[in-house]
Amino acid sequence: MWPALLRAVAFVAALYVVLAAVLWLSQSRMIFVAPRGAVPEPRAFGLTGQRVAVETADGLTIYGWYLPAEQGPGQMAPALIWFYGNAENVALLAPFLGSLHPPGHALLILDYRGYGQNPGHPSEAGLYWDADAAWAWLEGRPEIDLGRVAVYGRSLGSVPALYLATTKPVTAVILDSPFTSARAMARVHYRFFPSFLVRYTMDNLARSERLTAPLFIIHGTHDQVAPIRMGRAVARAGGARVLHEVQGAGHNDVYDKIQPPYAQLIRQFLDAARQPPGTP
Repeated sequence: MWPALLRAVAFVAALYVVLAAVLWLSQSRMIFVAPRGAVPEPRAFGLTGQRVAVETADGLTIYGWYLPAEQGPGQMAPALIWFYGNAENVALLAPFLGSLHPPGHALLILDYRGYGQNPGHPSEAGLYWDADAAWAWLEGRPEIDLGRVAVYGRSLGSVPALYLATTKPVTAVILDSPFTSARAMARVHYRFFPSFLVRYTMDNLARSERLTAPLFIIHGTHDQVAPIRMGRAVARAGGARVLHEVQGAGHNDVYDKIQPPYAQLIRQFLDAARQPPGTP
């Protein structure tokens, strides 16, 4: 009996080690689901704008869209940098970006490295290089008021959004379904394995604690990917925070179930963030 039991225990232990090794080696592919696809021209969707190529500090060229603001001659416009979620890219979002483009703002959205038609491989450091490249590109646009640049990040996009908001003078932050950290996500989805196996940090909670810009969070109450408690934790971290909980929504259907409409809430928050302190 005992030899058979010991063999069974040894088999289970060996299987556990093998599965842990697979998780260790494949976590990059598990974290970054990167759909491919060429970036189309905005005019193909009836939008005014341009397809742009942006250089990163480590020598890559990444592609995306720039949709300018409607403004009078000589006026400088605020801007919104859009960081999308996992398994998305500009080509997939193209049919919806026109309705999500806040009035009066320029909109810049770039595919991450390894996404869309971009070269390179996705990584945490790569997200930050790509975010820095987006900011640097806007710095070269004379029509953009760099004192009024906001960032949006959905799910995975909350990582570069909060990174940029804590390293650049970002004036407002919008997060949709953010998570607290990579290890916290591992504890949710791979609870039988130690979180120290995760090689990524992606510590949104720590960055949120340092954030000084106004923050607006949208999160579904039935989110099974990044549970609502994560959005609540990021919202509690300090500063001017607003959490809009979408009752009954999961991780990917917030846009469909939210009331008032998604684009309206974003526009209202950005308009309020643009007002000088003390403005009624």
